[in-house]
Amino acid sequence: MLSSLPNLLTISRILAIPAICAAFYLPGAWSAWLPLALFAAAGITDWFDGYLARKWGQMSNLGRFLDPVADKLLVCAVILMLIAFERIDRITCLAAVVIMCREITVTGLREFLAELRVKVPVSRLAKWKTTAQLIALGFLIVGDYAFDWIHARLVGEVLIWMAALLTLYTGWDYLNTGLRHMAAADDARAKAETGADSVKGGN
Repeated sequence: MLSSLPNLLTISRILAIPAICAAFYLPGAWSAWLPLALFAAAGITDWFDGYLARKWGQMSNLGRFLDPVADKLLVCAVILMLIAFERIDRITCLAAVVIMCREITVTGLREFLAELRVKVPVSRLAKWKTTAQLIALGFLIVGDYAFDWIHARLVGEVLIWMAALLTLYTGWDYLNTGLRHMAAADDARAKAETGADSVKGGN
């Protein structure tokens, strides 16, 4: 399924990351508008890969793995570049750190739950969080190079704080769900071990 169009779109999002990072080093306004264009194109593939996979019945385990990984790599890479080029002020860096920590935590949680054969569906609120996050990063990428009447940096900072608050809420929700499944798995393992010990004792 690697050659299916939805998976190729997902892979293209990963391959776009080095190009987006490199574009930040261009002179003048090119360092804002080109990475914005590449970031927007990557965001569009995020919608199309899921839509086409569902429409064509090409949903696969590879796609389920690659899609969230590609999203998190893209978001974290852009946040790091924004911090490096001082397009996020020191206070707003805290919101960016919250987002990055949540992304890493949820990725690890999903990987662990996958071993337990537990699926954690993406909530509607998490989708709103992702939307606010991507729009915020877009505004922050263009930053001071935007048209004067847009106030892109201010809009981006407000949205990224909103995304950070949603990130905390949805992250806590995912964590609670994960902890319940972990506790249930531990209980089942303990009962199995107790049962095995009882059988041995009876023998």
